[in-house]
Amino acid sequence: MAAEIEKRFEALEECYEFMLAYAAQGLPSDKGSESGKQVRNFLTRAVNALSGLAESCAEAMGEDRPAFLAVLERDARDSLAALELVLGQREISSQLIDNLNASVHLRALLTDVFLAHDANK
Repeated sequence: MAAEIEKRFEALEECYEFMLAYAAQGLPSDKGSESGKQVRNFLTRAVNALSGLAESCAEAMGEDRPAFLAVLERDARDSLAALELVLGQREISSQLIDNLNASVHLRALLTDVFLAHDANK
């Protein structure tokens, strides 16, 4: 799989892992803590990784998987909307991130990423 896709997948996985830890901290806000400073960075990296993800996967995997690429594009678009909603908040609490983690859209996207990664080794 192309190096660009690997970097995108890694950014998404790292963001999700960080969000799990952030959610467990019980923080009322992203202000005043080291992990609070990091949460916006991880979310921004994930947003950047999602932008054009399906197109990059099509280039790396080939266009012969149109059904999967359509699912990936939809899940990426839906996850992007959720991430941007969170990033647009003045404060990002652990509870907000916990709700984002529980989002069916984000979970579907992560499953797509794992599936694409394993199918193209």
